[in-house]
Amino acid sequence: MTDIDQAQINEATLDGMGHLVSGQAFEGKTVLLNMGPQHPSTHGVLRLLLELDGETVINCIPDIGFLHTGIEKNMEAKPYEKSIVMTDRLDYLNNLGNNLVYCMAMEKLLDLDVPPRAQVIRVLLTELQRIASHLVWLGTHALDLAAMSVFLYCFREREIILDIFEMVSGQRMMTTYFRPGGLWRDVPVEFEEAVRQFLCIFPRRIDEYEALLTKNPLFLERTRGIGVLTPQDAIRWGVTGPSLRASGIAHDLRKAQPYSSYDLFDFDVPTRDDGDTYGRYVVRMEELRQSVRIVQQALEKMPFGPVRSNNRKYVPPPRAEIGVSMEALIHHFKLWTEGFNAPKGSVYVAVESPRGELGVYLEGDGGPKPYRVHWRAPSFANLQILPMLARGHLVADLVALIGTIDIVLGDVDR
Repeated sequence: MTDIDQAQINEATLDGMGHLVSGQAFEGKTVLLNMGPQHPSTHGVLRLLLELDGETVINCIPDIGFLHTGIEKNMEAKPYEKSIVMTDRLDYLNNLGNNLVYCMAMEKLLDLDVPPRAQVIRVLLTELQRIASHLVWLGTHALDLAAMSVFLYCFREREIILDIFEMVSGQRMMTTYFRPGGLWRDVPVEFEEAVRQFLCIFPRRIDEYEALLTKNPLFLERTRGIGVLTPQDAIRWGVTGPSLRASGIAHDLRKAQPYSSYDLFDFDVPTRDDGDTYGRYVVRMEELRQSVRIVQQALEKMPFGPVRSNNRKYVPPPRAEIGVSMEALIHHFKLWTEGFNAPKGSVYVAVESPRGELGVYLEGDGGPKPYRVHWRAPSFANLQILPMLARGHLVADLVALIGTIDIVLGDVDR
C-alpha cells in the first residue's frame, strides 16, 4: 500500500499501543502508527496517523478537533465588547494580537477613531507579545530536539515580558487590554523603565541562544534539509508568517498593509531561501531582533494624550466621571448591560501574528451582537503542509517538523 484514505482510517482499529488489530488489511510492508493525541512531543492535543515503511514516513494525516470550543458561535452570542475576552483564548500565545485584530475589526465596522498614543502602545505590546511567543516556540522546539538549556533560558526571558503584561493589564496572559477605540487604561508610570530594562538584556540573550544552536552540529543535522517548502508550495497551500518568509517570500502584513501606525516604524522583513527547518529557525531568530528594534522606536515615538476614543456612542466614559456625573454612570451602565448597536455591514481585518496572517471577518446586523464572526487562523492553514513536509523523512524528524511550523492547537481547532 502506498497511501491511506479517510475511509481506511475510519475502518482501522488500533490497540493501546497504536498497532492495527482489525479493519483494512494493508498490503506490503507499511505500518499504520497512531501518534497522539497525548504524545509528549506534540504542541497541544494533536493526533497524527502515520503510514510508515520502517522508520520512513510514507504518509501523515493530522487529526484535529480535540480542542474545539465553538469560540466563533460563542462570540456571536455576546455583545461586541464583551466578546473580546474570548479572543484571548484563541491563540493563547498571542493574546494581545488577538485582542488587536478583533478591536480593529470593530473599529472598521463602527468607523471608530483610535488616539495616536494608543496606536503606538498597541504596537509596542504586540511586539513584546511576538517576542514572548517566539520564545515559547524556540524553547519547546529546542527541547523536542533534546536541547534542555535553551528551553530554560527562553522561559526565563518570557517571564519578564509576562510581568510587564501583568503590570499593564493585571493579567499575565488573558489580558483583554485592547478595547474598541484604544486601550482599557493608560500604561502605569513604571512601564517605560521596565521595558527599557528588558531591552538592555534581551539582545545579549538572543546571542546566547544562537551560540547554543545556530552552529551546533547536532542541531544542524536535525534541521538542515528537513521539511523543505518551496515558494510555489507555500503560496499554493496558503502558508503565511515565518514559514512563508523562510521560503524566500518577503510578505509581512506589517509592511504590505501597515496597520496601527506600523508605517511609522523602521524594520526589516527577514527571509531565507532554504525553505527547510533550519531556515525557519533563522527567520524567527532575526524576527526577535527586529521586534526589539520596533519596541525601542515605540518608546521614543510614544506621544502624550488620551488612550481611548472620545466617541461616547461606543466607548464608556472615563472611570473618574462615573463618581461625579449621573449621566456618565447611566451611560456606563447601559453600555455594559445592553451594549451598543453596530451598523449593518461586513468587514475583514488581518494582522501579522507570530504564526502568520490572523484575520477576522465580522458582520453586523444593526444589533448589539455580531451576526457573524469568523477567524482566519494561521495555524490552521500552516498545519496543512505537515503531510507534505513529513513525507520521506524519518519518524524522528517529525517532531522537528511539528515544532518548525509553530502551531497552536487552540488556533487550529477554534
